[in-house]
Amino acid sequence: MQWAADGYILSVRPHGETSSIINVLTKEKGRHAGIVRGGRSRRMRPVLQPGNQVTVNWNARLSEHLGVFTVEALDARAAILMQDRASLAGLNAISALCMQALPEREPHQNLYEVFEILMGQLHNIDVWPALYVRFEMALLQALGYGLDLSECAATGTIENLTHVSPRSGRAVCASEAETYLDKLLALPPFLRGLNKVEDGDILDGLSLSGTFLKTRVFHTHNRDIPEARSRMQAVLIKYLNTPNLHKRTLATKF
Repeated sequence: MQWAADGYILSVRPHGETSSIINVLTKEKGRHAGIVRGGRSRRMRPVLQPGNQVTVNWNARLSEHLGVFTVEALDARAAILMQDRASLAGLNAISALCMQALPEREPHQNLYEVFEILMGQLHNIDVWPALYVRFEMALLQALGYGLDLSECAATGTIENLTHVSPRSGRAVCASEAETYLDKLLALPPFLRGLNKVEDGDILDGLSLSGTFLKTRVFHTHNRDIPEARSRMQAVLIKYLNTPNLHKRTLATKF
Protein backbone atom coordinates (compact mmCIF):
# COMPACT_ATOMS: atom_id res chain seq x y z
CA MET A 1 0.00 0.00 0.00
CA GLN A 2 1.30 3.44 -0.90
CA TRP A 3 0.08 7.02 -1.32
CA ALA A 4 1.47 10.55 -1.35
CA ALA A 5 -0.15 13.82 -0.28
CA ASP A 6 0.51 17.31 1.04
CA GLY A 7 -0.61 18.08 4.56
CA TYR A 8 0.11 19.66 7.94
CA ILE A 9 1.76 18.05 10.93
CA LEU A 10 -0.57 17.88 13.93
CA SER A 11 1.52 15.96 16.45
CA VAL A 12 4.90 14.31 16.92
CA ARG A 13 5.98 11.78 19.55
CA PRO A 14 9.11 9.66 20.00
CA HIS A 15 9.16 6.07 18.82
CA GLY A 16 12.07 3.93 19.90
CA GLU A 17 15.52 5.48 20.04
CA THR A 18 15.64 7.28 16.70
CA SER A 19 12.18 7.38 15.11
CA SER A 20 8.99 9.42 15.55
CA ILE A 21 5.30 8.82 15.08
CA ILE A 22 3.56 11.76 13.46
CA ASN A 23 -0.04 12.61 12.71
CA VAL A 24 -0.64 14.57 9.52
CA LEU A 25 -3.85 16.21 8.31
CA THR A 26 -4.30 15.80 4.56
CA LYS A 27 -7.15 16.69 2.23
CA GLU A 28 -7.44 13.25 0.63
CA LYS A 29 -6.63 10.93 3.56
CA GLY A 30 -7.80 12.91 6.56
CA ARG A 31 -5.88 12.63 9.82
CA HIS A 32 -3.29 9.92 9.29
CA ALA A 33 -0.50 8.56 11.48
CA GLY A 34 2.77 6.92 10.52
CA ILE A 35 6.35 6.26 11.60
CA VAL A 36 9.20 8.46 10.40
CA ARG A 37 12.49 6.56 10.48
CA GLY A 38 15.21 8.81 11.88
CA GLY A 39 12.60 11.37 12.85
CA ARG A 40 14.55 12.37 15.95
CA SER A 41 17.69 13.22 14.01
CA ARG A 42 19.12 16.73 13.91
CA ARG A 43 18.10 17.05 10.26
CA MET A 44 14.49 15.97 10.74
CA ARG A 45 13.62 17.64 14.03
CA PRO A 46 13.04 21.11 12.48
CA VAL A 47 10.83 19.50 9.81
CA LEU A 48 8.73 17.42 12.20
CA GLN A 49 7.08 20.27 14.07
CA PRO A 50 3.31 20.77 14.49
CA GLY A 51 2.12 23.44 12.06
CA ASN A 52 4.64 22.70 9.32
CA GLN A 53 3.28 21.99 5.86
CA VAL A 54 4.87 18.88 4.38
CA THR A 55 4.68 16.35 1.58
CA VAL A 56 4.39 12.81 2.88
CA ASN A 57 4.74 9.43 1.21
CA TRP A 58 3.13 6.59 3.14
CA ASN A 59 4.01 2.92 2.72
CA ALA A 60 2.67 -0.18 4.46
CA ARG A 61 2.25 -3.84 3.62
CA LEU A 62 -1.43 -3.76 4.60
CA SER A 63 -3.82 -0.81 4.76
CA GLU A 64 -4.58 -1.38 8.46
CA HIS A 65 -0.88 -1.16 9.43
CA LEU A 66 0.56 2.00 10.97
CA GLY A 67 2.91 2.37 8.02
CA VAL A 68 6.00 4.46 7.41
CA PHE A 69 6.18 8.08 6.25
CA THR A 70 8.91 9.77 4.30
CA VAL A 71 8.57 13.52 4.81
CA GLU A 72 9.69 16.61 2.89
CA ALA A 73 9.15 20.17 4.11
CA LEU A 74 7.00 22.54 2.08
CA ASP A 75 6.56 25.42 4.52
CA ALA A 76 8.34 25.40 7.87
CA ARG A 77 6.03 27.98 9.47
CA ALA A 78 6.17 26.44 12.94
CA ALA A 79 9.33 28.34 13.85
CA ILE A 80 7.59 31.66 13.12
CA LEU A 81 4.41 30.77 14.98
CA MET A 82 6.34 29.67 18.05
CA GLN A 83 7.73 33.19 18.44
CA ASP A 84 4.30 34.64 19.22
CA ARG A 85 2.33 33.54 22.26
CA ALA A 86 -1.09 34.00 20.70
CA SER A 87 -0.16 32.28 17.45
CA LEU A 88 1.34 29.35 19.34
CA ALA A 89 -1.77 29.08 21.52
CA GLY A 90 -3.91 29.04 18.38
CA LEU A 91 -1.75 26.39 16.75
CA ASN A 92 -1.89 24.18 19.85
CA ALA A 93 -5.69 24.49 20.02
CA ILE A 94 -6.15 23.66 16.34
CA SER A 95 -3.86 20.65 16.56
CA ALA A 96 -5.48 19.36 19.75
CA LEU A 97 -9.00 19.64 18.36
CA CYS A 98 -8.05 17.81 15.17
CA MET A 99 -6.25 15.09 17.11
CA GLN A 100 -9.05 14.51 19.61
CA ALA A 101 -12.16 15.13 17.51
CA LEU A 102 -11.37 13.84 14.03
CA PRO A 103 -11.54 10.09 13.40
CA GLU A 104 -8.32 8.77 11.89
CA ARG A 105 -8.20 8.20 8.12
CA GLU A 106 -11.54 9.90 7.50
CA PRO A 107 -11.22 12.70 4.92
CA HIS A 108 -13.09 15.98 5.34
CA GLN A 109 -12.14 18.09 2.36
CA ASN A 110 -14.22 21.17 3.22
CA LEU A 111 -12.79 21.23 6.74
CA TYR A 112 -9.28 20.89 5.33
CA GLU A 113 -9.80 23.96 3.15
CA VAL A 114 -10.92 25.99 6.16
CA PHE A 115 -7.99 24.62 8.16
CA GLU A 116 -5.55 25.67 5.43
CA ILE A 117 -6.91 29.21 5.26
CA LEU A 118 -6.64 29.51 9.05
CA MET A 119 -3.07 28.21 9.07
CA GLY A 120 -2.13 30.76 6.43
CA GLN A 121 -3.29 33.62 8.68
CA LEU A 122 -2.20 32.30 12.06
CA HIS A 123 0.60 34.85 12.24
CA ASN A 124 -1.91 37.74 12.09
CA ILE A 125 -3.74 38.30 15.39
CA ASP A 126 -6.07 40.84 13.77
CA VAL A 127 -7.42 38.15 11.42
CA TRP A 128 -7.07 34.61 12.72
CA PRO A 129 -9.40 34.67 15.78
CA ALA A 130 -12.48 35.09 13.56
CA LEU A 131 -11.16 32.45 11.17
CA TYR A 132 -10.59 30.16 14.14
CA VAL A 133 -14.26 30.42 15.13
CA ARG A 134 -15.21 29.52 11.56
CA PHE A 135 -12.85 26.55 11.78
CA GLU A 136 -14.65 25.25 14.86
CA MET A 137 -17.98 25.71 13.11
CA ALA A 138 -16.63 23.77 10.12
CA LEU A 139 -15.38 21.06 12.47
CA LEU A 140 -18.87 20.68 13.93
CA GLN A 141 -20.25 20.45 10.39
CA ALA A 142 -17.70 17.81 9.39
CA LEU A 143 -18.59 15.68 12.41
CA GLY A 144 -22.31 15.84 11.66
CA TYR A 145 -23.20 18.46 14.27
CA GLY A 146 -23.44 21.53 12.05
CA LEU A 147 -25.60 24.43 13.21
CA ASP A 148 -28.55 25.67 11.16
CA LEU A 149 -28.12 29.43 10.87
CA SER A 150 -30.21 29.81 7.71
CA GLU A 151 -33.51 30.89 9.30
CA CYS A 152 -35.28 31.45 12.61
CA ALA A 153 -36.36 28.18 14.21
CA ALA A 154 -39.58 29.79 15.47
CA THR A 155 -40.75 31.97 12.56
CA GLY A 156 -38.75 30.90 9.50
CA THR A 157 -37.56 34.45 8.87
CA ILE A 158 -34.03 35.01 7.57
CA GLU A 159 -33.83 38.55 8.92
CA ASN A 160 -32.22 39.78 12.15
CA LEU A 161 -30.96 36.41 13.38
CA THR A 162 -29.25 37.17 16.67
CA HIS A 163 -29.13 33.99 18.78
CA VAL A 164 -28.84 30.21 18.63
CA SER A 165 -30.71 27.63 20.68
CA PRO A 166 -28.24 25.41 22.61
CA ARG A 167 -30.73 22.55 22.39
CA SER A 168 -31.56 22.53 18.69
CA GLY A 169 -28.53 24.30 17.21
CA ARG A 170 -30.87 26.51 15.17
CA ALA A 171 -30.88 30.29 14.82
CA VAL A 172 -33.44 32.50 16.54
CA CYS A 173 -34.45 36.02 15.42
CA ALA A 174 -34.29 39.00 17.78
CA SER A 175 -38.02 39.27 18.43
CA GLU A 176 -38.33 35.62 19.41
CA ALA A 177 -35.08 35.61 21.40
CA GLU A 178 -36.06 38.55 23.60
CA THR A 179 -37.95 36.42 26.14
CA TYR A 180 -35.25 33.74 26.38
CA LEU A 181 -31.99 35.71 26.31
CA ASP A 182 -30.67 33.96 29.42
CA LYS A 183 -31.07 30.55 27.73
CA LEU A 184 -29.79 31.34 24.24
CA LEU A 185 -26.31 31.78 22.77
CA ALA A 186 -25.37 35.00 20.96
CA LEU A 187 -24.87 34.69 17.21
CA PRO A 188 -22.14 37.13 16.09
CA PRO A 189 -22.86 38.92 12.80
CA PHE A 190 -19.69 37.66 11.10
CA LEU A 191 -21.14 34.14 11.23
CA ARG A 192 -24.19 35.44 9.36
CA GLY A 193 -22.20 36.67 6.37
CA LEU A 194 -21.14 40.16 7.48
CA ASN A 195 -17.44 40.85 7.12
CA LYS A 196 -17.11 43.16 10.12
CA VAL A 197 -16.04 41.85 13.51
CA GLU A 198 -17.19 44.07 16.34
CA ASP A 199 -16.13 44.14 19.99
CA GLY A 200 -17.33 41.01 21.76
CA ASP A 201 -18.00 39.04 18.57
CA ILE A 202 -14.96 36.77 18.87
CA LEU A 203 -15.80 35.75 22.43
CA ASP A 204 -19.44 35.24 21.48
CA GLY A 205 -18.29 33.04 18.58
CA LEU A 206 -15.99 31.01 20.81
CA SER A 207 -18.79 30.55 23.34
CA LEU A 208 -21.15 29.41 20.59
CA SER A 209 -18.86 26.88 18.92
CA GLY A 210 -17.33 25.82 22.24
CA THR A 211 -20.72 25.00 23.72
CA PHE A 212 -21.56 22.60 20.91
CA LEU A 213 -18.07 21.09 20.87
CA LYS A 214 -18.43 20.32 24.56
CA THR A 215 -21.98 18.98 24.51
CA ARG A 216 -22.10 17.20 21.16
CA VAL A 217 -18.54 16.08 20.47
CA PHE A 218 -16.61 15.62 23.71
CA HIS A 219 -19.17 15.03 26.47
CA THR A 220 -20.82 12.25 24.47
CA HIS A 221 -17.48 10.42 24.70
CA ASN A 222 -16.97 11.32 28.39
CA ARG A 223 -14.14 13.70 27.56
CA ASP A 224 -13.48 17.35 28.24
CA ILE A 225 -12.71 19.89 25.56
CA PRO A 226 -8.91 19.98 25.07
CA GLU A 227 -7.03 22.08 27.59
CA ALA A 228 -5.12 23.70 24.72
CA ARG A 229 -8.41 25.19 23.51
CA SER A 230 -9.11 26.68 26.96
CA ARG A 231 -5.59 28.16 27.11
CA MET A 232 -6.04 29.70 23.66
CA GLN A 233 -9.32 31.30 24.72
CA ALA A 234 -7.66 32.76 27.83
CA VAL A 235 -4.91 34.28 25.67
CA LEU A 236 -7.49 35.81 23.32
CA ILE A 237 -9.55 37.21 26.20
CA LYS A 238 -6.48 39.03 27.47
CA TYR A 239 -5.68 40.38 24.01
CA LEU A 240 -9.25 41.39 23.17
CA ASN A 241 -9.56 43.27 26.45
CA THR A 242 -6.54 45.39 25.58
CA PRO A 243 -7.53 49.10 25.42
CA ASN A 244 -7.70 50.91 22.08
CA LEU A 245 -8.23 47.71 20.12
CA HIS A 246 -9.56 48.63 16.67
CA LYS A 247 -12.20 46.80 14.68
CA ARG A 248 -11.26 43.90 12.48
CA THR A 249 -12.26 43.00 8.95
CA LEU A 250 -12.31 39.36 7.94
CA ALA A 251 -9.77 38.64 5.26
CA THR A 252 -11.66 35.63 3.94
CA LYS A 253 -15.22 34.37 3.82
CA PHE A 254 -16.07 30.69 3.68
